[in-house]
Amino acid sequence: MTKIKLQQQRPIDAIVLGRAGVDLYANEANTDMADVSGFKKFVGGSAANIAVAVSKLGGKTGFIGCVADDAFGGYVRGYMTEQGINLEGMMTDSSGSRTSVAFTEMKPDDCTVLIYRNKASDLTLKPEQVDPAYIAQSKMLVVTGTALSESPSREATLIAMEHARRSNTVVVLDVDYRPYSWRTDVDASIYYGIAAGLSDIVIGNREEFDMMETVLAPGNTDDDATAQRFLRTNTQLVIIKAGELGSKVYGHDGYKFQHGIFRVDVQKPFGSGDSFAGGLIWTLATGGELEDGVKHGSAAAAINVSGDSCTEAMPTKAELFEFLNGREKKLLSA
Repeated sequence: MTKIKLQQQRPIDAIVLGRAGVDLYANEANTDMADVSGFKKFVGGSAANIAVAVSKLGGKTGFIGCVADDAFGGYVRGYMTEQGINLEGMMTDSSGSRTSVAFTEMKPDDCTVLIYRNKASDLTLKPEQVDPAYIAQSKMLVVTGTALSESPSREATLIAMEHARRSNTVVVLDVDYRPYSWRTDVDASIYYGIAAGLSDIVIGNREEFDMMETVLAPGNTDDDATAQRFLRTNTQLVIIKAGELGSKVYGHDGYKFQHGIFRVDVQKPFGSGDSFAGGLIWTLATGGELEDGVKHGSAAAAINVSGDSCTEAMPTKAELFEFLNGREKKLLSA
C-alpha cells in the first residue's frame, strides 16, 4: 500500500498556490445565458476552491497567489479570511491587472462558462514574492497548473515547488489545464512535464494527461502506461480521473486501485475536481489512508456538483460523513 510521508508536526496542513477569482452563477437553472435574469456572486478559481474545500473539512490551509487592488480582490480576500485561510502568501497587484471573473450557466451538462482573464492578476505573482519559510511551515504544497501558463507566475510556481522539495513539504500538482491559457499543447506539455517531475502527487483527468503526453507519447490512451511514465524521479502517486468512470490510482511501489463515483442529481459540471482534490488532501494531511482519501474526495465531488456553487457547496466534515453514512446504509439495506 502506497504511503505518502508527511511532516505531521507542522502547523499548516496545505498551502495552495494558484488562482483565486470571482464566480458569477446564473440565478435560474437550465437557462441559456441570453435569458438569465442575473447572477449570484461567489469566490472561485481552482486554487481558491481547493483551499476552501480543505478548510471547510477542518484542515488548516494557507494560500499563495495574487489578486488585483480592486473591489473584487478585496472581496476574495475577505471571503477567504472568513473561511480561516491563512493569506500570508496572498499578494495584491496594483499594476492595472484584474481579478479574474467567470460567468456560468447552471446546467448539468452543455454548460456555457465565460471566463474573463485579460491581464489576470493571479498570473502576476513573482518568484521573489514566494517565501520559502512560509512553505516550510506546511505539510503539503498544492499547485494548480494554470499558474504555469504565463510568466512571471510560471517561474514563481516552479521556485515554490523547489522550495517545497528542499523543506520536505509534499508537492501536489493538480493539472487544472485550461487550453485558452496556452499557445499550444506542446508548450503546455513542456512546462507541465517539468512541474510533474517536481511533484510527489499528480492529479488530472484523461484529457489532461493526454496533453502532458503530447511530446513524449502522442496518441497514448492507456492509463497504465501513462502512470508508469509519470511515476519517475520524485513522483510517488498518480491519480487519473475519468468522470463517470471514477478514478484510477497508481503508486510508485506498484500498488494500484480504482474507485467509482457516487451518483447524485447533478446541477452543474464544474467544481467536482477541486472538491475531489480537497477531500484527498485533507485526508492525507490529517493522517488518513490513501483509499479513504480517494473515497472522501469522490464523495466531496458528488456533494459539490449537486449544489449551486463551488466554494459554498464544499462540504464540512459533518456533511461529508453524513453523506457517506447514508450511502453505506442504503447498500446494507439493498
